[in-house]
Amino acid sequence: MFSIRVYGILIGENKQVLVSDELIRGGKYTKFPGGGLEFGEGTRDCLKREFKEEMDLDIRVGDHIYTTDYFQISAFNPSHQIISIYYYAHPLEPIKAPLRQKPFDFDEQQMAVYKEKGETETFRFIDWDDFSEASVSLPIDKIVAKMLKSL
Repeated sequence: MFSIRVYGILIGENKQVLVSDELIRGGKYTKFPGGGLEFGEGTRDCLKREFKEEMDLDIRVGDHIYTTDYFQISAFNPSHQIISIYYYAHPLEPIKAPLRQKPFDFDEQQMAVYKEKGETETFRFIDWDDFSEASVSLPIDKIVAKMLKSL
């Protein structure tokens, strides 16, 4: 079984990288914003939908950055192989979602969502000089972070 994930790399005005801090079934993960491709949608439409759902943000999907080119088992379902696709994401409006200054800074409402659904997320920017592959948790994200820093 395959799980196709689509992620957006959003670079802020001051060359900061947007990340999502997520609490999923007791685990803490820092990753790029995005999520799972749904049946009947293309990858670019998926990314637009994910940004709208997660951040209430309309984006323009930019250039393709990377698609997984090796075997990677899902961190959440060992019977699934992950294929991740990364694009640049360009906001079409100011970001309305609350942005945090420190990792995993969840508010009371976000913790209520976690208790109900078993997962929640928040967003923050990491300064370019502080950003590296160590800034993100998932193996494919680490490859993309390293690629971004080498550009």
